[in-house]
Amino acid sequence: MPLTSQAQIFLPVLVIVALTFVAFLKMGAARAGAMKSGVNPNFYRAHQGTPEPEAAAAAARHWDNLFELPTLFYAACITAFVLGGVGTWTLVFAWGYVAGRLAQSVIHMTVNNPALRGLGFVVGVAFCFALWINVALTILAAA
Repeated sequence: MPLTSQAQIFLPVLVIVALTFVAFLKMGAARAGAMKSGVNPNFYRAHQGTPEPEAAAAAARHWDNLFELPTLFYAACITAFVLGGVGTWTLVFAWGYVAGRLAQSVIHMTVNNPALRGLGFVVGVAFCFALWINVALTILAAA
């Protein structure tokens, strides 16, 4: 592919992986803070009883979200790499997904405005969808 190296597809992947580890640390810190403020540690056995504070619940939900749509992103990036189909548009769509996902994450972990967070989510979905169309075209061209 001109102007690109196939391995460049893993740069946006690394950003989402790093975001996932940051979210894990944020969730751990939020849950530790919840227990220090009086949440019964037994709550975390089955998530039953007095609920955890909103900040801890939001951090846990954020962590969970990083194992939903991002799995399609990872699969698309790996597929593009394996097929040698990493081109300029593949990278544009991958980085667009990262931008949407980062915006969604920052909003979720700060102001947690559902409308703004939803906008970040929609941007990420649109770029992930475009990425998969790009990958599908590569698959069809190789078939």
